[in-house]
Amino acid sequence: MKTLLDLENWNRKEHFAHFSRMEEPFFGATVEIDCTKAYQSAKELNVSFFIYYLHKTLVAVNSVENFKYRISEDKIYINDRIDASATIGREDGTFGFSLIEYNPDFKIFEKNALAEIERIQNTSGLFTREFNDDNLIHFSAIPWLNFTSLTHARSFTFPDSCPKVSFGKMMVSETGKRTIAMAVYAHHGLMDGLHLGQFVDFFQELMNK
Repeated sequence: MKTLLDLENWNRKEHFAHFSRMEEPFFGATVEIDCTKAYQSAKELNVSFFIYYLHKTLVAVNSVENFKYRISEDKIYINDRIDASATIGREDGTFGFSLIEYNPDFKIFEKNALAEIERIQNTSGLFTREFNDDNLIHFSAIPWLNFTSLTHARSFTFPDSCPKVSFGKMMVSETGKRTIAMAVYAHHGLMDGLHLGQFVDFFQELMNK
């Protein structure tokens, strides 16, 4: 479900008009996340760390309203729920685009995620399903690379307002502290650095629990 945002009375109406005219309206940042406690919690629960931090990401995304905004025909809609289209790797070195529905209950989310991961790993090709709605974040993990910045392949002619969240290689310091790079890109017509900061701060809080 989604509702139409009252653009005429939105305090970011001018911002939306300005950034939407740009060929590349996306902006982003790469930050270091402390995942020491989260990694420990995932191991204690005997769950995939990837699924664990994907769920935390979606909790944070669904908690910041601007991350739920999507553009359609010059209008902005507010989605009730944001899911994830995560890239899922296969043994042959390829990957496919998945659709993993968000659920605040981690056990339900984990069950759905495991089923979708298994489905992708037993298919071939990039697109193995249709994506009829844009209530998504584009999610990826690059566990082989400790990056400090990241770019994305994008078609400027294709309408896209879905945020993109990527994680890098987990690093372990001599003291045992675990960190992971997180890159977040979003449409500047829908949000600013303030909202990006709110998302990152809340995500870090969730990872510390």
